[in-house]
Amino acid sequence: MEKYISNMEKCCQCGIYIDNTVKAYSVRNYYGYSLCIDCQNKIKRKMARGTTIETIKLYLALRQRDVPAELEKFDRHKHIDMAVPTAKLNIEVDGLHHNFDTKQALADLERTYHSFRKGFYTIRIPNSLVCDDDILSKTANYLIKFVKYNRDILEQKQ
Repeated sequence: MEKYISNMEKCCQCGIYIDNTVKAYSVRNYYGYSLCIDCQNKIKRKMARGTTIETIKLYLALRQRDVPAELEKFDRHKHIDMAVPTAKLNIEVDGLHHNFDTKQALADLERTYHSFRKGFYTIRIPNSLVCDDDILSKTANYLIKFVKYNRDILEQKQ
């Protein structure tokens, strides 16, 4: 049994082992990431409620790198695309309208301010940093640096 499990891969979201059939389906349909059936269904529900493909791709890239990101986190004021509560970090994945629509940009600034007052730093990632796999990988690696840096600062304050 142990040899069989060692050949299996873990779901990048919840960490349970998945068999090769589930893995193959997931990799084919979820941007190259291994997800168990339950996590595939959770992602489908998020997408049906409006979570963008770019947000999902970045979230999965972070989860694959063991970042404890939470998708569509509600902070009692608003929904955040992703949050890493252990690093007091919010991540918003923004399309072009966030830059060109003045009302949207001002609303984003207000949301960022409210998060900042609660001690959370907000990073805004443009969709262009998520569309290409190579750039997505570099983006995820930079976000890991933010997470580690903020965690270190929080630990020093304790």
